[in-house]
Amino acid sequence: MPFNPATLTLYPTHPGVYLMKNGQGVVLYVGKAKNLRLRLRQYFAPGGDGREMIPFLVPQIDQIETISVISEKEALILESNLIKTHQPKYNALLKDDKSYVALKINIKHEWPLLSLERYRDKPKGNGLFFGPYAHAGAARKTLDLLHRLFPLRQCSDAEFARRTRPCILYDMKRCIAPCVKKCTPEEYQTQVERTIKFLRGQNKEVLQELYKEMEAYASDLEFEKAALILGTIKQIEKTMEPQYVDSVSGKDADALAIYRQGEEVMLCQLLFREGRLTSSQCFNFTKIAEDDQELLSSFLLQHYRHQDFIPHEILLPIPIEDAKPLMDLLSENRPRKVQIYAPQRGGKNVLVEMAQSNAEASFRKEKDELTLRENTLLAMQERFHLANYPRRIECIDNSHISGAEPVSSVIVFTDGKKDRQSYRKYKIKQAGASDDYGFMHEVLSRRYAKAKSENTLPDLLIVDGGKGHLNIALKVLADLDVISVDVIAVAKEQGRHDKGLTVEQVFLPNLKDPIILKATSPVLFLLQQMRDEAHRVAITFQRQRMHKSTITSSLDQVRGIGPVKRKALLLYFGSVKKIKEASEEDLKKVKGINSKDIEQLRTLK
Repeated sequence: MPFNPATLTLYPTHPGVYLMKNGQGVVLYVGKAKNLRLRLRQYFAPGGDGREMIPFLVPQIDQIETISVISEKEALILESNLIKTHQPKYNALLKDDKSYVALKINIKHEWPLLSLERYRDKPKGNGLFFGPYAHAGAARKTLDLLHRLFPLRQCSDAEFARRTRPCILYDMKRCIAPCVKKCTPEEYQTQVERTIKFLRGQNKEVLQELYKEMEAYASDLEFEKAALILGTIKQIEKTMEPQYVDSVSGKDADALAIYRQGEEVMLCQLLFREGRLTSSQCFNFTKIAEDDQELLSSFLLQHYRHQDFIPHEILLPIPIEDAKPLMDLLSENRPRKVQIYAPQRGGKNVLVEMAQSNAEASFRKEKDELTLRENTLLAMQERFHLANYPRRIECIDNSHISGAEPVSSVIVFTDGKKDRQSYRKYKIKQAGASDDYGFMHEVLSRRYAKAKSENTLPDLLIVDGGKGHLNIALKVLADLDVISVDVIAVAKEQGRHDKGLTVEQVFLPNLKDPIILKATSPVLFLLQQMRDEAHRVAITFQRQRMHKSTITSSLDQVRGIGPVKRKALLLYFGSVKKIKEASEEDLKKVKGINSKDIEQLRTLK
């Protein structure tokens, strides 16, 4: 039953948060207001409040729940927590529902380690976190650069404890081998501090320290060490040179900007450290009801609140009402106050304009890529005479080694892009060994019986194989009374190559001969991408199963060694072979392993 606006007179005039829900109680939108009644009335005023998505949101509202608070700061925190909890359709949820990627330094460890960390809400555990990064690739490039600049250890704690001589990274000058005491704790801590300063953008301080250290080594005639430091200096200066931008004050600052077109929104963030543009990130949102002020406020709280390092200034394209409580929240327990404001003129305004240009450029690039994918899918529909536009495509592949540990993978592409959250992996339970048709029949039956009941059927199913695999798929779908799914099969043509390239065959129902696509066809490229992805996932899963089977077959035979002890042993030694070779003294170092367990471990074959 639609919400009755007449009941708004019953709502409080206090500051607080409101949750708009549909008839099933699902939260559609979460917002905050200084005056709840006044803010809610704006949604139901004639013509709405001008936001693009409000006409789509209002008809779905069945009930509105409000929570009163005593301050704007509390409203900000509560709104952010409720958005993360309910993930409403019309709110901007940072990074959508994916995990964040950050760099972590576990500074409380005796020998700190720099590593990549994934998290969903906020970083957990001890350590300093830097990020989040726009994607894992950017984080890995930064991690690789830092490993080349600052020779911290890269091994796990277990490997660190086992090592008796330096690894190859020591010879490559990419680790100073604290595992075998090739450096003092003070020398190692110096490298840790430089890494932290570099991640915070304090490159000038790092360079000053390195120049002093290089001159000291040169004065002591230790020219080899001086040359190594000179190489590090040149690498740092090289990363700084091409990205110089004077940020007027020379302070650390982030500049934000928003570009909108219809229901699509792109938010761009430029990061300036010590007056230099160090990196940029873009965040894409779709069908959100928030206006620019609300989006910026929500982004600032979600993005910055749990970061270890926040710049001196955050520059916005427009002023926001929540600037004061946001500054108070982000400045809590920090050595300096964070400034949040919208510059109207001068050099800082130029930085915001630069962010605006980047937001528009990123938006147009994404749109161009989307158009290319749509054209490819339309061409696929036409070329293969599909009844449906193939928005959601599933591809299935089987894997086994001589019939052992047979598995199958189902990968999903939505709108021409990987939809990893929808991937599924199956262990074959019923089909006989090496029965590829049996594998296909079992997995298809399990997959599409469930998909039919959940109403998650794809538009197109692709099976890896020839005419026989296609017929199996058609039979399974017919038995399940699924008639809305198009089916094709893709296989490499046996014994034929054109200019060294394997020719792909596409088999269609009720068509005797396969279709051969041109080597330059974008449809062929997409098919190969999906088939290869399905093969990769299946092979990886199959290897994991084989590895697990190998481990359990040997360790499971040892009496008294259960799952907990087995895991502890493998984490400490790394392999069954090393467990067999370990001395009694080394085995006793593993938590939970006693003398009786050691006697039993000696029976390992």
